[in-house]
Amino acid sequence: MRVEIHGHRGARGLWPENTLPGLIRTMELGVHALELDVALTADGRLVLTHDLTVSAVTSADTRPVRPDDPSFPYVGKPINSLTLAQLRTLDVGVRLPSRPDDPFAPTQLPMPETRMPTLGAVLGLVNAYEADGVRLHVELKSDPTRPALTADPELFTRLVVDELERHGRLDNAAILSFDWRVIGHAAAMAPGTSRFALIELDTLHWHDDLGDDIPAAARDAGATTLSPEHVMVDERLMSQAAAAGLDVAVWTVNDPALGARMLDLGVAGIVTDYPDRMRDLWRDRGLPLPAPVEPLRPVTV
Repeated sequence: MRVEIHGHRGARGLWPENTLPGLIRTMELGVHALELDVALTADGRLVLTHDLTVSAVTSADTRPVRPDDPSFPYVGKPINSLTLAQLRTLDVGVRLPSRPDDPFAPTQLPMPETRMPTLGAVLGLVNAYEADGVRLHVELKSDPTRPALTADPELFTRLVVDELERHGRLDNAAILSFDWRVIGHAAAMAPGTSRFALIELDTLHWHDDLGDDIPAAARDAGATTLSPEHVMVDERLMSQAAAAGLDVAVWTVNDPALGARMLDLGVAGIVTDYPDRMRDLWRDRGLPLPAPVEPLRPVTV
């Protein structure tokens, strides 16, 4: 069985997350899939961000978009209250650790003056690299318990599906969400596109009727893959997933020993902040490695 390496937010442990330079370097390192997060701005643009408010860890204010902008500073403000132009003033290339034991600040290469990209820019970049062997895993950041910060799930899903289709990527992408309303809408709008139902202990309360069989509930919600937090993965869950006809892609696995245990349990994919570590594990196991994407050659005139 093919087992995949999925780069989490690009490769958060190595390069700034959800950024064009981070995604480029992750493709050039070699992954089966690039996982990234999107949210909707005040002016209806799809931007890469993990948080529904501007994170003080991954973002730093540089200047207001205009001198008298009452929304400035933007850090800490809801993404859906800011325009693309406002968000594009942020520097998202330097991690600002929120605690002394931040595991990523020591390992992540700073890339100052990096701007928050749109989903369209990412798709254009991947197509420019002709990276047909890399699947795009687009996580829609949607929280049903915080409706004021969250886009309407049907509209949000439609915008993402349309953008993937515009760039010819619907057949080589996956739609992911902890909000399974998104999964249901994606099943109706893009039945041929993979759909990952994300699940974790902290958001189990988002789902009223999971019962004792989470994979079956995910299947019934429209998922084609179950993507659980690694602490939830055991033989029972794997057996239930097999019975439901779902693959399992586990997150977020950064320790090779934990990765080895997940492989032994039979997962189909490992989501990691450190694809380089998982590539070493794949080599040790004799598993086929994803091919690195060739760098773009400079254009000469």
